[in-house]
Amino acid sequence: MKTLRTLGLALFAAGWLTCASAQGLRPEIGKPLQQASELLRAGKAKEALAKVREAEAVSGRTPAEQLTIDRMKAAAAQRAGDHATAIQALEAVYTGGKLSGNEAGQYAEQIASAYAQTRNLAKSNEWANRAAQGGYSSASLKQLQAYLLSQSGDYGAILKEAAATVAAAEQAGKRPEEGDLLRMADAQQRTEQTAGYLTTLEKLLSYYPKKDYWTAYLARLPRKGGFGDRFALDVMRLKLASGTLTKTDDFMEMAQLALQAGLPAEGLNIVDRGIKAGMLGGGPEAARHQRLRDLAVKMDTELKASIAGQASEAANQKEGDALLQVGYAYVTMGEVDRGIKLIEQAIAKGGLKHPADAKLRLGMAQLQSPASKTRGVQTLRGVQSKDGAADIARLWIVLGG
Repeated sequence: MKTLRTLGLALFAAGWLTCASAQGLRPEIGKPLQQASELLRAGKAKEALAKVREAEAVSGRTPAEQLTIDRMKAAAAQRAGDHATAIQALEAVYTGGKLSGNEAGQYAEQIASAYAQTRNLAKSNEWANRAAQGGYSSASLKQLQAYLLSQSGDYGAILKEAAATVAAAEQAGKRPEEGDLLRMADAQQRTEQTAGYLTTLEKLLSYYPKKDYWTAYLARLPRKGGFGDRFALDVMRLKLASGTLTKTDDFMEMAQLALQAGLPAEGLNIVDRGIKAGMLGGGPEAARHQRLRDLAVKMDTELKASIAGQASEAANQKEGDALLQVGYAYVTMGEVDRGIKLIEQAIAKGGLKHPADAKLRLGMAQLQSPASKTRGVQTLRGVQSKDGAADIARLWIVLGG
């Protein structure tokens, strides 16, 4: 409702606030209206409304005088938060002011907004529709209509309206409004459209990459239909990169997954980052954290001593899976360009168990190389799969592209 409170102010800018000087007003009416105008400029809305009532108390008012009084009364009442008085005055202007099409739409919107403030949503909707049906359109009217729809509880209609608004923005090459995406996501949740909800969350990440959206999306991604269990470490990587890996158990789990994947350099890096962040290395589990670090150091040392031989052996194999493993291990050790070459060789060999995974690893590695970052985005865009690799690739584009 906060945004609705401001909807009525712009219409009554300088032109109407100086109306007391207009020709045809008797002094006993013109003077208090002029004073009301000055009080409004000074931010004294209640005092201004009192002055308007002085003018209204004068007998024998002409239609022109009454119209001017009603306009000023509406402005003062809106700013004073007296919505009932504002509604009375606005409706009087609407019915008696011989308004043009656009001005009639503006007043209808103001009346709708005032009714919304009083929680009379049926009347608010009636006047909002009247404004729209008359051909009037404004951002504030659309905002008001969206608010009214959100209060209706008709989530199917809310979803249809929000989806159309988002699609129109994207087709025009514009970034959809965050509020429209949030309304769409909420409606999808309430109507149990899980796949659509995840897609909308992904749009929120792309256009408004906030931590709250990362947390919500990554919590649900592993439960997406068909998502492969082998991507558990990848989800953790995305949490770490997005700043949403914030629990001690998560750091421990991620480090253990990296070690199980044969990537001890990555596991050691995770433990050290956890220690630096204050997540690991202290408290009653400090000894356990240290044991995990010692294991990571041992495995990393052993792999560094043997990886060149593993690379030679993998290069002689017919399939590329072993070479892919060695190549990505090099990447995690910081030898990114060497790792990229080996991964490219693995893809060229073919015979891969999960070709999309190989392309994903190549794109992730290329993002880490200044010379290959642009190619990395292109590589990730080309990842196609239904088991999670393509989802993860798109998220890395958001983070690194």
